[in-house]
Amino acid sequence: MIFYNKAARDGIPEIIRAGGKACRVEVLDQERWLEELKRKLSEELQEYLESGDLEELADIVEVVYGIAAALGETVEELERLRLRKREARGGFDERLFLVSVE
Repeated sequence: MIFYNKAARDGIPEIIRAGGKACRVEVLDQERWLEELKRKLSEELQEYLESGDLEELADIVEVVYGIAAALGETVEELERLRLRKREARGGFDERLFLVSVE
């Protein structure tokens, strides 16, 4: 038996069962779910930093959407906030590296 003890995508139990294996899952309360999503975000970030793979970046976005939902927000609200910050402060298109401020 392998123990994972981590947040998993909704379809993972069905995928495991379709592969002929059994799994045990729990539905967490809101507070614990948010904690586990934060851990998952850290895990996915580390995987992206190690691989540089665009698929890992997509996993990060999915976890971020999950965190927004756990906080009672929508993807649309998250996007609205992102665009508002982009409008006020810009994006990361120009590859700027801030060296110092006097």
